[in-house]
Amino acid sequence: MLLELVVENYAVVERLRVHFHAGLNLLTGETGSGKSIVVDALGLLLGGRASADTIRTGESRARVAGIFDVREHAAVLRLLEPAGLETEDGELLIEREILGGGKSRAFVGSRPVSVALLKDLAPLLADIHGQHDQQLLFSADAQRDMLDAFAGHRELLDRAAGVYRQWRASAAELEELERSEQEKLRLLDLWLFERQEIQSAALEADEDTALENERRVLQNVQRLQESAATAYEAVYDRPESALSLTRIAVKRVDELCRIDSSLEALRENLKAADLSLQEAGYALRDYLSRLEANPGRLEEVETRLEAIDKLKRKYGKSIAEILTFLAEVGKQIAAVEHTGERMDQLRKEQKRLAEEFGKLAAELTGQRQAEARKLETRVEAELAQLAMERTVFRVSMAQAPWSAHGADRVEFLVSPNLGEEPRALDKVASGGEISRIALALKTCLSGPPIGGPGVVRTLVFDEVDAGVGGSAAEGVGRRLKRLAADSQVLCVTHLPQIASFADHHYRVEKQETGGRTVAVIEELDREARTREVGRMLSGQKLTPEALKNAEQLIRMSVA
Repeated sequence: MLLELVVENYAVVERLRVHFHAGLNLLTGETGSGKSIVVDALGLLLGGRASADTIRTGESRARVAGIFDVREHAAVLRLLEPAGLETEDGELLIEREILGGGKSRAFVGSRPVSVALLKDLAPLLADIHGQHDQQLLFSADAQRDMLDAFAGHRELLDRAAGVYRQWRASAAELEELERSEQEKLRLLDLWLFERQEIQSAALEADEDTALENERRVLQNVQRLQESAATAYEAVYDRPESALSLTRIAVKRVDELCRIDSSLEALRENLKAADLSLQEAGYALRDYLSRLEANPGRLEEVETRLEAIDKLKRKYGKSIAEILTFLAEVGKQIAAVEHTGERMDQLRKEQKRLAEEFGKLAAELTGQRQAEARKLETRVEAELAQLAMERTVFRVSMAQAPWSAHGADRVEFLVSPNLGEEPRALDKVASGGEISRIALALKTCLSGPPIGGPGVVRTLVFDEVDAGVGGSAAEGVGRRLKRLAADSQVLCVTHLPQIASFADHHYRVEKQETGGRTVAVIEELDREARTREVGRMLSGQKLTPEALKNAEQLIRMSVA
């Protein structure tokens, strides 16, 4: 339920703050006073489109904020939890800023969020019904969705939509396979050749690195032998080698340690050096023993490297890339080799899915037909209370191409006058009749509150009384009053017959302040409310008769 709405620098509003209540909240005022601004501002909070044109002239930004009571609304709390958002004492603060460049920012609980989150919250918090929604009544898709909402078979719809999407996906894959089969068969010979060429090389990971090192060694054997021999002699194989001199030093330090034990650490270091030099000598000796000129092996290595370089030029810059290419070619070959098998699988799958969807679509059709009769009865009963007691309302169903919504085309037909054949809404219904049909449907579709018992949802009606007058207006007021028993209702109206049903009445008017026009909203007390209804009855000049009529209207609405 909406508790409070704050609007700043939006259209002709400088700043206003309005507290709303449970029940029927009605907004009235002169034509052009800005009554619909409240509806538009609330639409922004629920993820509506933002435009820089709505920023008040001379200001850099506009701001709208709303506080909703969600303490019993488990669905809202579940939606907020993954984003780490919390309520404060069961109240949820939502804000929207419109900046000069047309961009907007959204906040929930003073934390920035995406507009997508506001759109997810919207159906849980409020339902705005304006003139655009009345235009939706002319859409066959919208009419089908209304019938489905009345039927309440969401699970069946979701199952049918899931099967339809699988059916379409399998059809698309089969079509792609059939289209590309000839091209892939042409490429198969190339892929087989590439696989054979790479596999025959029997490449090993990092083989080229090892071969390049071996080639360098084979190309420089004599130089390596000379350097290794010199190093071996210097370390191990001369009377004055490093090892010989180190052993002399060890003997002398041993003699010193017999006298001065403080040199013990030095003796240990020299012994370690002795061992290291021995190991170095052995390693150089072994290395020399392995070095020998081998022109045949050098030729083998160079031939192998040339073969690898050839593969690199064709399939990748390294052996790793070549092996990756080989794996991809293998997948392509396997895909072609199994295309026929896959196509057979897809045809069987398509047949199975088509049969399954056909059954689900038929079940949907049956349920829609049964619920359509109930909806017809309910809507006609509602219309009878809206001074359209002779109206015939019918739900026509015809076969339609398969879609995620089933296989039905739904159309609402109406005959406002006795003896006329029911026809499409846009062919026979006037503006006032459309408004009343829309309200009747809204009443029939209202159902239990989203979120469970204890949740009060906000229903917003803008221009629902368009083209309505007399007893029909009274019927509209009674329908709104009935909706307000379970929901919070906000309604903009021009008619005193509807305004008289208000639980809470607000007047919107324009004033001049500092040479600027501003819109203000005032919640009316009992006396002011009577005067406002009287003004709506009489026009600019409020007469005693109009006041009496207003008092009578208000008393009758309570009866």
